[in-house]
Amino acid sequence: MTSLPPSTDHIRTVTEAYLARHPEERDSLAMLFAALAGADTSTSRKTFPAHVTCSAILIHGERHVLHIAHKASGKLLAPGGHNEPADRHLRDAALRELHEEAGIPPSVVVALAGYEDVPLDIDVHAIDANPSKDEPAHHHVDFRWAFRLGADHAVTLQEEEVDGYQWRPFAAVALPTVRAKLAQLT
Repeated sequence: MTSLPPSTDHIRTVTEAYLARHPEERDSLAMLFAALAGADTSTSRKTFPAHVTCSAILIHGERHVLHIAHKASGKLLAPGGHNEPADRHLRDAALRELHEEAGIPPSVVVALAGYEDVPLDIDVHAIDANPSKDEPAHHHVDFRWAFRLGADHAVTLQEEEVDGYQWRPFAAVALPTVRAKLAQLT
């Protein structure tokens, strides 16, 4: 059986559900709509000038979020990355990346109530050129999915890509748009 990446229709449906909550962000997603209108698969890491990525915002206990130190960027960020053909839905990519980078399997997390089918945040950000991967400067349209850690589970880092982690309180979340949206949660 051949796996297919998230379809353009799926991405549009998820995006429109997100924009129903955040209509003021429509203009900031212009690159996403351009990518969706193009001939190339918008989830492929070889689609330029922008393509879709997914991250997992993992909440533990009383308002703490997992951050991992990505070796490639040198930044503390949420676990996340590019979609793969086996990721039928965008949320699946976020869960796979959480498992790969932090060793936390999907079986011990639950979607944040009210965010089962809608990301907490969608962010467009610039990525520097990477000549070793033959990638020009481009943009990631990152769908950031929120989950709660439902059962205690140790963080086990993927040493090839990650070299540390922190549980940060909501007020210290590294991603400003995520920090603002988390502050609105009760």
